[in-house]
Amino acid sequence: MLTRRIIACLDVRDGRVVKGIQFVDIIDAGDPAELAHRHAHLGADEIVLLDITATHEGRATLLDTVRRTAKSLFVPFTVGGGIRTADDAAAVFDAGADKVSINSAALARPELIGEIGASFGAQAVIVAIDARRDPTSPNPARDAHVYVHGGRRDTGRSVVEWAIEAESRGAGEILLTSMDSDGMRNGFDCELTAAVSESVRIPVIASGGAGTVAHFAEVFGRGKADAALAASIFHFGVSSARALKEELAQQGIPVRLPC
Repeated sequence: MLTRRIIACLDVRDGRVVKGIQFVDIIDAGDPAELAHRHAHLGADEIVLLDITATHEGRATLLDTVRRTAKSLFVPFTVGGGIRTADDAAAVFDAGADKVSINSAALARPELIGEIGASFGAQAVIVAIDARRDPTSPNPARDAHVYVHGGRRDTGRSVVEWAIEAESRGAGEILLTSMDSDGMRNGFDCELTAAVSESVRIPVIASGGAGTVAHFAEVFGRGKADAALAASIFHFGVSSARALKEELAQQGIPVRLPC
């Protein structure tokens, strides 16, 4: 059985880590370099840094923040936000990232996925999908819509269909965020995650809603996720990745325990 990964997420705005609820009600959580080092030291398998306003503000990723954060890390480091071209991706890799996450730009021009993968490998390209359930559908989770520009605009596209296309164009992983669950700490959207996981062969990272160990166990089981990402519970001391992994291991879920 494949080892399940625990990923710590840093949502960055103006050089600071922030956290919100359903993409609003933003509060400060700390310095990205300090938090990244702490989370990695406490057992996170990977760190994801998302420059959450870069696309909306029409600017490039804050490379100084990426460089400063990368210096403190010894685990895989993914960066997203403001990456519109293969050259943008190259600059982020040069700043210290191991992977890039692309969202709005990939939807606008899906060829970008393959262009980045051709230079840096499919394993280095994560397609991020911000999803919201369709309350008008008889199957709200499976018929969820893709949102872009930091969750501000509904594309009308099916999450499942876009995930399948992203894989076909060379994505190495899918980072799936449930906007309905984001920041609520009531659990991941397992139905949504399973719908995507069952539709693609590449790993799916579940995001949005982590609050307890049980939530992670559920998304690895019922949600069929390959990895789970969290922010609030790590930033605000609810749990550490180490403690989380120890409890998951006791439940028989395969995780990489820190030394």
